[in-house]
Amino acid sequence: MTQTVPVPQGLPMDRDAGPFDPPSEITRLREARPVSPMVFPDGHEGWLVTGYDEVRQLMADTRFSSRQDIGILHAPYETPGMPTPTEPSPPMPGMFVAMDPPDHGRLRKRLTGAFTVKRMKQLEDHIVEITERQLDAMAALVPPVDLVKEFALPVPSLVICELLGVPYEDRENFQADSAQLMVRDQTLEEKMAAFIGMNTFLTELVTRKRETPGDDILSDLGRHDDLTIEELTGAAFLLLLAGHETTANMLSLGTFALLEHPEQLAELRADAELMPGAVEEMLRYLSVADIFFRYATEDLELGGETIRAGSTVIISLLAANRDPRRFENPDALDLHRNARGLLSFGHGIHQCLGQQLARVEMRAGFEGLLRRFPTLALAVPADEVKLKTDMNIYGVHELPVTW
Repeated sequence: MTQTVPVPQGLPMDRDAGPFDPPSEITRLREARPVSPMVFPDGHEGWLVTGYDEVRQLMADTRFSSRQDIGILHAPYETPGMPTPTEPSPPMPGMFVAMDPPDHGRLRKRLTGAFTVKRMKQLEDHIVEITERQLDAMAALVPPVDLVKEFALPVPSLVICELLGVPYEDRENFQADSAQLMVRDQTLEEKMAAFIGMNTFLTELVTRKRETPGDDILSDLGRHDDLTIEELTGAAFLLLLAGHETTANMLSLGTFALLEHPEQLAELRADAELMPGAVEEMLRYLSVADIFFRYATEDLELGGETIRAGSTVIISLLAANRDPRRFENPDALDLHRNARGLLSFGHGIHQCLGQQLARVEMRAGFEGLLRRFPTLALAVPADEVKLKTDMNIYGVHELPVTW
């Protein structure tokens, strides 16, 4: 029987349980009612889904739509990289993460071949080279240094720029715009300025790629005549944003978590074969891309609850990945754990295309960092590390380290 629990007024966001744990209110809701009614700040009634089985079922069911014109997004919760709509509007062309079949499949299949496990394995040596060059540059600095600025952000930025064919010298502009798009509480003017800046930059880039293609993913996409410039721009927008923001936050927050779990860190230093499993466990434990939206296209049953057509449903991947019904002692970071089945990359037709790339980057990044800096340590007390509680993708703003 469903327990009677207070209906949350807005999404609980306070990381009161610690920098690596879900808000305690989210955990309480998951234990009491994994599919919970909630009220948005504007008074709209929707649902919050926190249980592992319920999240997995929801994400596999395409009757829960990803399209923002099915239901209005309610501030301050937004899809990263999308302008905040004031009324229902069609998805941005090419932004297939906010599309349903068949439009979603038509665009996604163009990219599937670019992100296969085989292709990522072929890229692995090059990603290691990029990582080592960045570690050389960091080692030449006098500590303390900000690990985000000197390592965690440059590595995935360099990789995704090379893959997509984006000039790395343009990184300051697109990194500033993408960071602004991640801010949760901002004015519409601020968000639209960042959106327009990045959209203009990418429109010009994909137009050049179509006219003069190179050996990169955006050029490959541009060779498909059935894709418009607007669709190419939207796809580039999504790939560039997702391709560096999430991995950068995993590298920095993951390093913070390892430094705060010295026994686990010592085991990882001592046994390199632990690294693949350790990466999976950190993906589960941290779940930096946490909140996603779906919209019910008809009356649906989920977790014993009836979700009415048109309802907005919020998914917490972090809560699902910490569900004790799926993972034993889920709030512990255990690098020996088999984290198979984690939901950090989503599930169903929208499961992250770049997940293998992220895994390769994280393995190379953590292995290189721990090897090159055996005495790596925080340069400030842990409670002074600035957390991204104000952003749509979780992490740290800065991570001052020494060695």
